[in-house]
Amino acid sequence: MTRYAILTDLNRCVGCMACMVSCKVINGVPIGSYWNKMLRIGPYKRKDYKTSNHVDMYYLSVQCQHCENPKCVEVCPTGASHKMADGTVQIDKAKCIGCQFCAMSCPYNVRYLNEEERVVEKCTLCEQLTSQGGLPQCVAQCGGRARFFGDLDKGIESFEAPRNAYKADREHNDFQYDQLFEGNRITFGELGQPYDKQTEVHHLPNAGNDPSFVYVLRDREWKGDE
Repeated sequence: MTRYAILTDLNRCVGCMACMVSCKVINGVPIGSYWNKMLRIGPYKRKDYKTSNHVDMYYLSVQCQHCENPKCVEVCPTGASHKMADGTVQIDKAKCIGCQFCAMSCPYNVRYLNEEERVVEKCTLCEQLTSQGGLPQCVAQCGGRARFFGDLDKGIESFEAPRNAYKADREHNDFQYDQLFEGNRITFGELGQPYDKQTEVHHLPNAGNDPSFVYVLRDREWKGDE
C-alpha cells in the first residue's frame, strides 16, 4: 500500500512563500485562489513569558491534506472526487458538476470553484510529477528545504527533499525538470534535527477525516488546532 504525503519541518520554514508561488505557476492557479496557503502563526507569548521578547512564531502551510477518510469524497454526488491507490485525493473534472459540496465539507477550506471551467480545483500533490517518480513542485522549490515528500507506510524518516538546489536554464527561460526525477535527494532522516516523536509531530485538526500531512515543530507551542 502507498500513502503519499508531505512532511513540513516548521523549524526550517522561513516563510518565503516559494511553495505558494511555484504551485500557482506550475498549476495555473488564478489570482485570488490557492492550492497552498502560508499562514503566519503568532507572534504569541511563550508559556514561560516574562518579558516582551519571550514570544514565538512560525509559518504553517495549509493545503489539501489528502486525507485517509476524505469527507469531500463522501459527499461528492458524481464520484468526481475520489481516492487513488497512492493515497492521494484527486478530482475528475469530466465528472465534476461544480456543486461545491466537497468544498463545503472540507475542514481546511482548501478547495475552490474555477469560475471559468465551473469545476472545483485543489492540490493534486503534483500527480503529473509524482506519478513519474518526481517531487511535488512545492517540495522541489522550497528554499529552506523544509518540505519533504514520501510514503507514510515507509515512515517519515524516508521522506525526501532536494539535496541541492535545482537550476534553471536562463537562456531559454526554462526550468530543468529532469532534475526532479533522478538523484539529488536527501531524506528527512538525514537532514532533520532530532525531535520528540510523541510531542513534536503534529497534524491539522482531525474532523473524522484523518489528515495525512505531517508537521514537525520543536521547542514551540503547536497552534495548528486553533
